[in-house]
Amino acid sequence: MSLSRPVAVSGALLGVALVAWIVTYQRMHGMDAGPGTDLGGVGWYLGIWVTMMGAMMLPSVAPMVLVFSRVNRERARRGSAGAAPTWVFVAGYLIAWIAYGLVAYGLYRGAKDAAPHFLGWNRGGRYVAGGALVFAGLYELTPLKEVCLRHCRGPLHFVLGGWRDGPAGALRMGVEHGLYCVGCCWGLMVALFAVGVMSLTWMGVIAAVIFAQKVLPAGDRLAPLFATAFVALGVWVAVSPATVPGLHVPGQGAPAIRMGT
Repeated sequence: MSLSRPVAVSGALLGVALVAWIVTYQRMHGMDAGPGTDLGGVGWYLGIWVTMMGAMMLPSVAPMVLVFSRVNRERARRGSAGAAPTWVFVAGYLIAWIAYGLVAYGLYRGAKDAAPHFLGWNRGGRYVAGGALVFAGLYELTPLKEVCLRHCRGPLHFVLGGWRDGPAGALRMGVEHGLYCVGCCWGLMVALFAVGVMSLTWMGVIAAVIFAQKVLPAGDRLAPLFATAFVALGVWVAVSPATVPGLHVPGQGAPAIRMGT
């Protein structure tokens, strides 16, 4: 396999991720209202969620996409039927995250509608946010997290062991890998909702944690470190939120731009 192919695939993924970051910045700048940020209408939210997932997740999924592309191209070179464009696999991957985003939106809006007063920041809101961060930290230590992270860090085993022919097969493989990725990272996304899902700062922090765990050589050994950090952050948010760097405390200045409806 020539060097140009993996470079092209990597460049395309990182290029799309960069564009997604730029678009996310343009759309979300000034919208961070901290924990409990209004998500706006479902259409607007879905558009920004897809852009966020492109920005946050495409760099960390690059190793899996590269392996899929390499195996797919080699099978086509040998005359095997059922080759499919790599973008179909990526689309399937994003479908899994879109589904997660819609479920999260429904639960988030449902909780706020069911207990608007309790979730107010000056009542139970800070403790709910802190508790969500503690939960995200503890999830880092669970067997499910370990299994899903191992899958995400072992692309060759998944691609060779679960290969399916054709575009429909590539789409299904992308969805399956996406579900493992959701299983690995859904707790981290809960943490993002807890500190402010429209925060560019916290979005960058969570994206960096995901990349470190999935791509760095020792990433699979970082779970205890991140677990401790998120538990400590949760306690900090609950006890003294105004002193947490980068956290927009609700009620202390309104976002410059309202959410889409």
